Amino acid sequence: MTLNPSADVVTRELRGKVLLVTIDHAPVNALSADVRRGLLAAVEAADADSAVQAVLIVGAGRNFIAGADIREFGKPPLPPALPDVCNRIEACTKPVVAAIHGAALGGGLEVALAAHYRIAVEGAKLGLPEVQLGLLPGAGGTQRTPRLIGAQAALDLILSGRHASAKEALALGLIDRLGSSGDILAEGLAYVHELLAAHAPVRRTRDAVAPGDRAASLAAVTAARAETAKKSRGLFSPLKIVDAVEAAIEQPFDEGLRLERKLFLECLDSPQRAGLIHAFFAEREVLKAPETRDAKPRALNAIGVVGGGTMGAGIAVAVLDAGLPVTMIERDDASLARGLAHIEKVYDGLIARGRMSAEKKAAVMTRWNGSTSYDALTDADLVIEAVFEDLAVKQAVFAELDRVCKAGAVLATNTSYLDIDAIAASISRPADVIGLHFFSPANIMKLLEVVVPKRVSADVVATAFELAKKLRKTPVRAGVCDGFIGNRVLAVYRAAADAMMEDGASPYQIDAAVRAFGFPMGPFQVVDLAGGDIGWAARKRRAATRNPAARYVQIADRLCERGWFGQKTGRGFYLYPEGSRSGTPDPEVEAIIDAERARAGITPRSFTDDEIIRRYMAAMINEGANVVHERIALRPLDVDVTLLYGYGFPRYRGGPMKYADMVGLPKILADIREFAKEDPLFWKASPLLVELVERGADFASLNQTA
Repeated sequence: MTLNPSADVVTRELRGKVLLVTIDHAPVNALSADVRRGLLAAVEAADADSAVQAVLIVGAGRNFIAGADIREFGKPPLPPALPDVCNRIEACTKPVVAAIHGAALGGGLEVALAAHYRIAVEGAKLGLPEVQLGLLPGAGGTQRTPRLIGAQAALDLILSGRHASAKEALALGLIDRLGSSGDILAEGLAYVHELLAAHAPVRRTRDAVAPGDRAASLAAVTAARAETAKKSRGLFSPLKIVDAVEAAIEQPFDEGLRLERKLFLECLDSPQRAGLIHAFFAEREVLKAPETRDAKPRALNAIGVVGGGTMGAGIAVAVLDAGLPVTMIERDDASLARGLAHIEKVYDGLIARGRMSAEKKAAVMTRWNGSTSYDALTDADLVIEAVFEDLAVKQAVFAELDRVCKAGAVLATNTSYLDIDAIAASISRPADVIGLHFFSPANIMKLLEVVVPKRVSADVVATAFELAKKLRKTPVRAGVCDGFIGNRVLAVYRAAADAMMEDGASPYQIDAAVRAFGFPMGPFQVVDLAGGDIGWAARKRRAATRNPAARYVQIADRLCERGWFGQKTGRGFYLYPEGSRSGTPDPEVEAIIDAERARAGITPRSFTDDEIIRRYMAAMINEGANVVHERIALRPLDVDVTLLYGYGFPRYRGGPMKYADMVGLPKILADIREFAKEDPLFWKASPLLVELVERGADFASLNQTA
């Protein structure tokens, strides 16, 4: 007997005494309304059929249930609600077994927790990642998980949003059995028959007694609340998660469920959810570049890196971590030895922290090869140049690559600002040249700007996106201009911060206001971290083409002239005594600022934190609009993802363009026009921003126009 309810996405079949319930909702078995209806109907059918003695729930394809159906995000909810489905599964009078393979995430894990028994096979991943979308598990996850595995383990899982392997899930107590084969259906059926033979009773998670005593559980909640308040500064849902888990300890199950639902709905109404959902979709949408639709990536079996400095070594580590071989080129043996030392320092740090074994490091390093001769790159499929930020130096490197690299090799430059079209034009194969702008530290930062010059082949762009996937980076397509997307926008909002500093705000007040907004660091802290000399070199390079009518704040130059480059020199905008990583305000810097104000004839005035943020964000948004207007970024969401992943923009605000939509574009434009009364050249409203306000549109309306 086979019945196919709910548009065939949930089927049920009687296998002897077992009702086999299969979820088949491509591509990931997400919990759509049809799936929820099908599960509810299946459990009710099992309870009503005397021939059924047990229920087995499995997922077709590669997953059990990967979570909510993202196609339903933002739409009115359709019945049945997932909490009702989970409660009905748990209330079933016959044993219900969840057989898990692939992903059991979010609502998928909540369905499994509502079952009476759980089995998983190797490769399964179990988690409650709702916190990453500004939510909390809303179908019993905060109540059943602590009852099953204890408050501390539950808080770790839910607050981190991480995925537990099947082996860890067994150790935690999330599952009851680890299958010995990859055949989830066979494993599940065998487990159900074993339970029936043993006359195993219905065993409801709501009645489970958490491991450990109540005092230890409450202590875990108290510790988590303090840690969350510190680590998740500004975020709404994490502390709600702690409250919900506390209710699992303190209150009866049904009361805990009611509180969970109340807190879930509060999270649902939070503006942070809108920002986090936007970020979730945007990071998937950036993978769709026009050149990648039809072009096939070239081979990526051997990678070359030219340059063994901090950036080159970081890139090499990222490539090694992806399982690919790396050949590093440096100008002499001493430089090559330093490059190797930079790489080994990363892995030795992981060993010291217990995150890598010496044996694993040794295995990884067998894929590294170094040379002082470009001829070692003859077999490389892709070479990334990461040398000094000087056009002539980079063109000399590319001349060598043009000479030695095989036909079809992709030649990439890691420049942050320079004209990649000029680099491409200097060699015989411009169609093979692309920009791959990594962010420091390159082995950690997720952003990769894929900079697309005029003459590049589409398959080279596709290869760059494929490399990003292998390196587990988030690629954003950018056009060629000074600074591409991220550094171009950065230069403008940094200039706004400089102007406020010269006009009367201290760098320390500006940094504090920006941190309070949600950035991990303020702009002057970032300068000190990156090294003030880097921006100084860029400013000197641009001096010849700078508009003489444009305002130019010289305070940072005065610090650089003294050799105060930030953390690496022990002082910059902040003092870093004895190698400290956290700076303290420097009275001498404030004296230099006062002197520069006097030189520029500026009478300082005070700024509120709100005024600082209005100017900082207006500058960022306006330049983001210009970048989209000029097609350097294809869509506003490309700007958002760049700032989220490369510049520490608070994820819960969605990115600058999403933030602008939430504030309202007319308000942003009004601010810009107000600031333009002081400096009309800097505060010139973007034509795109003006156009959108005139037609009552927003940036979101442009996000499907790549």
